[in-house]
Amino acid sequence: MTTETNSENNLPDDDATVAAEAPTRKRPKPGERRLQILQTLAGMLEQPGAERITTAALSAKLGVSEAALYRHFASKAQMFEGLIDFVEQSVFAFVRQIADREPAGPAQVARTIALILQFAEKNPGMARVMTGDALVFENERLQERMNLLFDKLESAFKQSLRDGGPQSDTPTVDAQVTASLLVAFMMGRMQRFARSGFKRLPSENLQASLARVL
Repeated sequence: MTTETNSENNLPDDDATVAAEAPTRKRPKPGERRLQILQTLAGMLEQPGAERITTAALSAKLGVSEAALYRHFASKAQMFEGLIDFVEQSVFAFVRQIADREPAGPAQVARTIALILQFAEKNPGMARVMTGDALVFENERLQERMNLLFDKLESAFKQSLRDGGPQSDTPTVDAQVTASLLVAFMMGRMQRFARSGFKRLPSENLQASLARVL
């Protein structure tokens, strides 16, 4: 790298001292830039009415070239997969956490749903990923992953309701119907949140609503 100098190709002593003391730009640690890209992408998704995010817009927001993005992610789809990884890890951590603390049954399921909706409320960009709004026109496998996440949640709710719910002649059928209804309710809450510009909160009258369903 070349440096501009005076006509004699030498900096005066004072200038040389200043140059020597000038802080050098710190290079991001391994993984730090990757995390920064994902955080910036999530932040852009939090803008109400945000349109499809391009790599050009993302790189401009970060102040780097598009080529710099592709040094960390092979494609934009891989960036979204990074966000989905975060969603999956967070959601199933809630499922395990509540399962360890509370016995199976409606109360366990209600508490899990409350934590997931609180997560969506605190992370609006992730809410748009979970509802699929942010995945429109992106790679199909991204939506498939989100569909699988909700299928797994429905199975977890069904198991909990069947094991801890009141006895009936058709415990498996009853649990399946209720679990399906709860997942649809949860997704509806997140969609309303995202499509209202994040004004209609998922936690609005949540306990009363869950009590009606359960």
